[in-house]
Amino acid sequence: MHRNGRIVLVIGLAAVVLMAFRVSWNALSDVARAIGADATAALLYPVVVDGLMALALVATLVLTGPDRKFALRVLAAYTIASLLLNYVHGLVPVLHTESIRWGRLADRDPVNWILVLLATSLPVGSIYFGSDLVAKVLHHNPESADSPEVASARSVGRQADESAGQQAGEQAARSASDQAKSIPMQLTESSPVKVATAPTPRPTETDQSTPAPAARPPRSATVAESTGATPHRATGRAPTTAKSAAARTRTDAEVLDEARRLTSDWSDDQLTAERLRRELRIGQNRARTLRDQLQAERTG
Repeated sequence: MHRNGRIVLVIGLAAVVLMAFRVSWNALSDVARAIGADATAALLYPVVVDGLMALALVATLVLTGPDRKFALRVLAAYTIASLLLNYVHGLVPVLHTESIRWGRLADRDPVNWILVLLATSLPVGSIYFGSDLVAKVLHHNPESADSPEVASARSVGRQADESAGQQAGEQAARSASDQAKSIPMQLTESSPVKVATAPTPRPTETDQSTPAPAARPPRSATVAESTGATPHRATGRAPTTAKSAAARTRTDAEVLDEARRLTSDWSDDQLTAERLRRELRIGQNRARTLRDQLQAERTG
């Protein structure tokens, strides 16, 4: 709703409340004169009853939890009391005239006593309940005034948020530490390089007449390890750099002989896969296999 629409709505509500107060003021003023109030007291009596209703309505809009329930009970009690006195005023025509009998709101004595007690207790109740509502509104704290269910739900939500934040921080720290550990591992470990096999040309007639040289035995593995070089994916004919890197690849026997010479003066505690990987610049899996082989030789 626009600002002008809200202003019109508030003005219309204020006009209706004032007219309703004027109608109720006539009945409550006559009832006040019937219970012995003078002209000034009869003039202020409707303000005491209906005014507290308005105060309780405002308190229900501000307060929360048990305080709001208390304000609703006060509003309901004074609304019923005002409605009952207006109803009695409509049933007893004598209350509309000046020559009324003081202390008589009904013909039957028990009903009259109850009505007189109600009419005389409303001003005292307005003092007590009005002061209590004002104090509650002035000392109202939205967080502390919530119901136990809402407070527990908020505490659970806060704990969940805190735990989620801690878990996110731990995961970030773990990922950072893992990245920091993986960087030197990647620098020291050899990078696999795929070597593409060059297509073999068909032999011609002249080639068939001349004896062919002994064919070089194929390598057992298609993945070669380079010494710290950047991996290149071979597409088509393999470049010269890839061929040279593959030619420099050490066989398992060569690595084993070099490891035997290197670890001849090592103790059993110093013979670890990590140290073999660093010294020989080989992969982690190959270092473990080499360590197990060397330990088996020492044990034998």
